[in-house]
Amino acid sequence: MEKLIIYQLFPRIFSNPTENCVAWGPLQRNGSGKFNDFTPSLLSGIRDLGVNCIWMTGVIEHATKTDFSKYGITPDNPNVVKGEAGSPYAIKDYYDVDPALATKVDQRMEEFEALVKRVHLAGMKLIIDFVPNHTARQYHSDKAPAGIEDFGKHDNIHMNFERNNNYYYISNQQFYPDFDLSAEGNTPYVEFPAKATGNDCFTAFCNKNDWYETVKLNYGHDYNDHSDHFYPVPDTWLKMLHILRYWCSKGIDGFRCDMVFMVPLPFWHWAIPQVKATYPDILFIGEIYDISQYRPFLDYGCFDYLYDKVNLYDTLVGIETKGWSAAQLTGCWQTVDGIGDRMLNFLENHDEVRFASKAYAGDSMRVVPSLVVSAMISKGPFMIYYGQELGEKGEENEGFAGENNRTTIFDYWSLSCLRRWINKGNWGDTQLTPHERFLRNLYKKVLTLCNARKAICEGEFFDLMYVNLRQPGFNPHSHFAFLRYKDDDILLIVVNFSNESATIQVNIPAAAFTMAHIPIGTLTTRDLLWDRHYKVTLTPDMATSVFVGPADAAIIPLERNTPTKAKTSAKSKTLPVSNK
Repeated sequence: MEKLIIYQLFPRIFSNPTENCVAWGPLQRNGSGKFNDFTPSLLSGIRDLGVNCIWMTGVIEHATKTDFSKYGITPDNPNVVKGEAGSPYAIKDYYDVDPALATKVDQRMEEFEALVKRVHLAGMKLIIDFVPNHTARQYHSDKAPAGIEDFGKHDNIHMNFERNNNYYYISNQQFYPDFDLSAEGNTPYVEFPAKATGNDCFTAFCNKNDWYETVKLNYGHDYNDHSDHFYPVPDTWLKMLHILRYWCSKGIDGFRCDMVFMVPLPFWHWAIPQVKATYPDILFIGEIYDISQYRPFLDYGCFDYLYDKVNLYDTLVGIETKGWSAAQLTGCWQTVDGIGDRMLNFLENHDEVRFASKAYAGDSMRVVPSLVVSAMISKGPFMIYYGQELGEKGEENEGFAGENNRTTIFDYWSLSCLRRWINKGNWGDTQLTPHERFLRNLYKKVLTLCNARKAICEGEFFDLMYVNLRQPGFNPHSHFAFLRYKDDDILLIVVNFSNESATIQVNIPAAAFTMAHIPIGTLTTRDLLWDRHYKVTLTPDMATSVFVGPADAAIIPLERNTPTKAKTSAKSKTLPVSNK
């Protein structure tokens, strides 16, 4: 069983070769990456990191300030578009791809379909975003199959809510946000009656902090009295099911579904099994921020995986930035006990600040303990965000996004670290700094281990904290230790979040020896992360010494065939080794 290792990237930024991009720069100035940039060689470079799945963000056509009208694409009013490139979550045509990603715009879908095949030949899956909660304010499909009508075409706009309306309306009110709708372009944006804005803003008077570039879709829930009208099946459900099947027919392997909790749970229960009836291997990954909804969305909602943002991710952020105790990590796995292997873990994505940014760790080298815990605590998927493996800090002001410790999702841009790694198609580390080279090799080692060791991709988890909370030489506020095991593959994993190196005394209880079949005795072994030599004494309920450097980790195999004659002393020392 392979553990899913996902690499999220924006095609328009990932492979964009343009140097010296300017803030608010248009496509003609700043350029864009293309589907065709993902050659077999470049894809092998991504695969080399230990990745087996690519999530391409911004594939489906969204509203933009770039004019593609000469290709028969209806232009968007710039007053309701965020940034020059536009938000990838303001979908203007569910049946088309972003024309900026095409080398030949009139062949854009063919280029995407060819990309899907190349990804598969490289040994990876490809998933894209499915955005179910909202569309762009101006939705119009130029590429919908025959018989498929646009959202809102037959809406009764005089009704605030009607079961088969695709949108919600604010009756007898013109859309009037707190910014000028005539500031850009030659045509003011006029919307009457106003539609509800995508972040559940049921007023005509939204502001710039709202998702003003989007309008909320109606799945049959009446927000006036909170009643549901799901049967007969609403029109929006039928339209969305067709869209999901359409993209499955393109050969993709799954969907990262945006803000799934903003769509009624019964829709997912209805739609996902129907998609899987025809495409049984298709993956559904849900973005969700309410722990109490995890189990309903996995069980009744039929999702394969869900984000574990507000549980594990937020706890790791708290440990790194707020002085939280590492002992709180025990509560994280307990919270998702029984479903932990269906949680997607990460340290970065497009919504969160970069790990190396001043808003998070401020130093990419501090990633080791968080990376090891997040990637190895379960069999569930682990995801990294493009440039994370090179220490990208998100320090630039790209335009609409500003300098916010993230990489823009609204602008045409390029990342210097990726330009140097891609190296005009000759990917490799020759143009990287020593720090970037070291960091990428670190990520490669961790991500590769996730599937090279069956203890991680198939094995069980055993938390060692409960027997070490009062163990002398073990600081539960800075140290975290656990086992992963499967058959004869047993790993002792110890992490140190502190700024000081430590020789950590780790107690392994008798129950763990029984469950994992740990050999009793003293063995010499090598850490899988840094190739350090260790001598560990394995005796139930007696501590063994594990040296771990500052902001570091040790991944120690406990091979059954290597123990020497049993010793009971708890004073064994690790062999002298250097840190990193």
